[in-house]
Amino acid sequence: MKRFNITGLCIPEKHYMVDLSDKVNQITDHYISQGAYFTINRARQFGKTTMINALETRLQEDYLVISISLEAADDYFATMNTFVNGLVMDIADELRRNKIDERIVKEWDATIEGEFPLKMLGRKISLLCAQSPKAVILMIDEADKSSDNQIFLSFLGMLRDKFLKREKGRDTTFQSVILAGIYNVKNLKIKIRPEEEKKYNSPWNIAVDFSMDMSFSAADISGMLVQYSSETGIVMDTTVIGEQIYFYTNGYPMLVSWLCKWIDENGGRIWTVENVGNAEKELLKSDNTLFDDIVKNVESHKGLRKIITGLLLHGLHLPFVKSDPEINLGVMFGLLSEKDSELAIANIVFETFLYNHLISGELQAQYLFRSEKNQFVEDGQLNMEQALSKFQEIMKAEYRKEDAAFIEREGRLLFLCFMKPIINRKGSYYVEPETRGSTRMDVVISYCGREYIIELKIWHGQQYRQKGLEQLEEYLDSRNCANGYLVSFNFNEKKAYLQNKIVLEKSNKEIFEIIV
Repeated sequence: MKRFNITGLCIPEKHYMVDLSDKVNQITDHYISQGAYFTINRARQFGKTTMINALETRLQEDYLVISISLEAADDYFATMNTFVNGLVMDIADELRRNKIDERIVKEWDATIEGEFPLKMLGRKISLLCAQSPKAVILMIDEADKSSDNQIFLSFLGMLRDKFLKREKGRDTTFQSVILAGIYNVKNLKIKIRPEEEKKYNSPWNIAVDFSMDMSFSAADISGMLVQYSSETGIVMDTTVIGEQIYFYTNGYPMLVSWLCKWIDENGGRIWTVENVGNAEKELLKSDNTLFDDIVKNVESHKGLRKIITGLLLHGLHLPFVKSDPEINLGVMFGLLSEKDSELAIANIVFETFLYNHLISGELQAQYLFRSEKNQFVEDGQLNMEQALSKFQEIMKAEYRKEDAAFIEREGRLLFLCFMKPIINRKGSYYVEPETRGSTRMDVVISYCGREYIIELKIWHGQQYRQKGLEQLEEYLDSRNCANGYLVSFNFNEKKAYLQNKIVLEKSNKEIFEIIV
């Protein structure tokens, strides 16, 4: 019985997985057949190892593929001799696995000794590539594990030298070298000696940029679900469910598999849009290494944390400039992406997780709301009008003396801090990215199968209020909701803390509005 897999390597015979054949063929045609050297650098649990495995299976028809990993090779880096001989053993094992002539294997088994071990390794590579009946490809997984180590960089320098000589017809070497890891080796800052400052100094400038989109499209996900449905006999609308999973994940492979795995194993195999939402709630509550890694990366890089805080809590519009070191880090970690030339959080799951992380820290401690959540729940449903009335009451009592700049900067955070304990466990929320501007932000709260659309808007007079109502009406139409909520932050000293119920003539939708 196949299952959905969220750890380690995905194998088609054992796991339900997206068909990678198109991507593998594109890599083969655009990179391998052209003799390119390149790095597959993607975020953690983005399917790098699975892609390497699928690529190896495809290439074995036409090439001799040597596939090794530096995951458990810490002791290789003690000296140049230990590193070179560790590679020699790994490559010899791969030659045996590929059933290469035993004479060639014995040549590789011989330990390298002497003053110039890297030079001797280069000669072994030339001899192997000359003797092999097929062009040879080297794959190194977890290549960035010690990529700031001078020994490894010297090895890359040797490969670079042989590549350049091959281009001049003066050497025989690998057809292609593929490195896989989170970091792009050619862009790493390294230090040659302990006393030196880190600087860009990678010899991997021969590598071409690997621009392949390794995320899954909605069609990719639907195709996987078609296979699942066919093999299990479980009926679903694979197109709709695929699109909904994509909506939350933007095709991030581990997140896609997690949602599917939860529905299959814990969600009663009920493949509905509502249950995809339930799976996303459970994902956000789960302990997993991906989320641990996100927290570590955000908290270890103050500049990246500042950017994410600006995007999420302050509604900043920032240009996508990948040459910026902190933005580049965010992209490399899978947290940031480009949308219409602007910087954005990569997907709704990460966005909601980061919101939760940010508001659960010092700011939440500062703006802690001690309200009993049960007072806002009636017959299992959230009474949003009552919750908003309470929020207005708190803002009037505790924050009426704060200056406009403070409320404009922290008002949204205050609202999210207020709502989070109310919807905790049974609900979730996300912010519509398109509306995270300086004047409005749409928050979608899901609670017990019902959606609540709340627009947070900065007050700029009646004309802008009317425009806000029209925007909210359009958004309610797109979400097929009859009711909406409008929270206006008014900075006028003599403002009235009003509540209004408005029925829009055009669509007959009902809006509950508060002014704080």
